[in-house]
Amino acid sequence: MNSRRAVAIHVPAGIIFCLLITMGLRAQVKTNTTTASGEATTQTTVERGEVVSVSGNDLVVKMEDGSLRHFANVPESARVTVDGKELGIHDLKPGMKLQRTIATTTTPKTITTVQTVTGTVWQVTPPKSVILRLEDNSTQQFTIPKGQKFTVNGQETDAFGLRKGMKISATKIVEVPQTVVEEQRKVTGTMPPPPPPPAPDQPILVAVVAVPVHAPVAAATEPKTLPKTGSPIPLLGILGLLSLATAFGLRSTGFSRKS
Repeated sequence: MNSRRAVAIHVPAGIIFCLLITMGLRAQVKTNTTTASGEATTQTTVERGEVVSVSGNDLVVKMEDGSLRHFANVPESARVTVDGKELGIHDLKPGMKLQRTIATTTTPKTITTVQTVTGTVWQVTPPKSVILRLEDNSTQQFTIPKGQKFTVNGQETDAFGLRKGMKISATKIVEVPQTVVEEQRKVTGTMPPPPPPPAPDQPILVAVVAVPVHAPVAAATEPKTLPKTGSPIPLLGILGLLSLATAFGLRSTGFSRKS
């Protein structure tokens, strides 16, 4: 956003009087103005920030010190130089880096105004005023300041030395010091960095397939104790039969040996 403006700051005038006149001046009063410039000084200020948001012509920038600055109603003519291109307020994007450079040039100047008048004394009221007949035969009254001197026939005199019919000339010299300040602003910027690329071993697209999971069927719980299916009496009978068979076998073996 480039802009340039000049401001003239007036300081109290320093006035040097040679031969002064102070009333309204007509065409018979000649005026010559000159301007002398002193050495100029330039001060440069740089401000940096990052675009936070753009809403219409309102801009919010986060400065280097962390503060937020709101620029309201940015004009359409404002321009930002980004990568060699001129961008307007509506082209700014969050994340853009902006830099504003302000160059302030201060130049001291002295404006000198010289006014001269020549006429014939028509009436004088010393030490306050004098009426002169000018070259166009018109008359004009001038107020005489304290200490005013006039030139009559090459010699200086004050208001009390003036007489009707004298041809006189008077000169007023005014020196007005001024300080002229010129301010030039230039805003540059850079685009926000692109997002970082994915890692080489990171897939660009990961497909996720939902696999239905069936809840396991709860197994039938076994009873803690076995059901009773019969009494122990048949088991005892079988054991008794086995005992008898064993005894009978032993006895038969004994009879066989005796024979």
